[in-house]
Amino acid sequence: MARVVVLGSSNTDMTVHLPRLPAAGETLLGGSFLSGPGGKGANQAVAARRAGSVVVFLSAVGDDRLGHDAIDRYRREDIDVSKVMIVPHVASGVALIFVNDAGENMIGVASGANAHLDPAAIDRLPDSVFDQGGVLLAGLEVRLETVAHAVRRAHRAGLRVILNPAPADLRLLDSEILRFVDILTPNHVEVQALTGRPSRDDDPDSLRLAAEELLARGVGAVVVTNGKAGCLVVSRNASGATCQAIPAFPVEVVDTVGAGDAFNGALATAIAEGRPLDESAVWAAAAAALAVTQAGAQTALADRTAIDRLAATYSHPGHSG
Repeated sequence: MARVVVLGSSNTDMTVHLPRLPAAGETLLGGSFLSGPGGKGANQAVAARRAGSVVVFLSAVGDDRLGHDAIDRYRREDIDVSKVMIVPHVASGVALIFVNDAGENMIGVASGANAHLDPAAIDRLPDSVFDQGGVLLAGLEVRLETVAHAVRRAHRAGLRVILNPAPADLRLLDSEILRFVDILTPNHVEVQALTGRPSRDDDPDSLRLAAEELLARGVGAVVVTNGKAGCLVVSRNASGATCQAIPAFPVEVVDTVGAGDAFNGALATAIAEGRPLDESAVWAAAAAALAVTQAGAQTALADRTAIDRLAATYSHPGHSG
């Protein structure tokens, strides 16, 4: 089986469904409430496991009910949680989420124990975490210096490195870690934040130019996720850069929370299995499409059989230079 090491956050999501997203200072009444497991790292770990990978999760939770419940859930998913830190006297992470009738969302996060996952925690990990090969999938809901430390260690050990720069952190551009990243997976908002280049979700050319700017900083390839418009796969070839647009699978959108995490977990699995990047991105897009058809984050993540079934309906477009 493919092997994916996931470094990232563990939160409890508390979601309120409203007819529309509230404006600043506005209170909206009504809507349903849902509480469940979340955090981009945890979502990606569950997504990769359901997609068929052996998953090792590197994260931190508080020594509280939310933290212990989260670890129990990951164990039930057959995820290796032996390296998850339990931080005493600190609350576990929580995300507060609004979702409107169109499936759009806005999210605020209290990091809690996630902020205590430091570079020293990476140093304490045994070599076996990295020496067994596969893919490191990391996100930025934990400290950047911790991610940088893990990326360097994974690179030295020969793992492929996928970095999901969510939330976008401009300090990435001042560090050297981008040159150790094989695949960077920003969404259309994050790629604009990282490059300062105006880019619109309805303008693939602007997204491609922003992705090429990140390639110039040493990243191996950039996959820009773009919601209902699909994704762009931008990578180097002998004559410069190549770009492939992958349309989204047509589905009925219920809730977009966790779609990007579904994409990243499935992408990491496919890359760990040795599939080409464009084929991996199609498969990941199928996983993301399935995730938006149900409410919640981890509860909506699809298994391998469902991903295979939807991905088989895809017709590959051509590449562009």
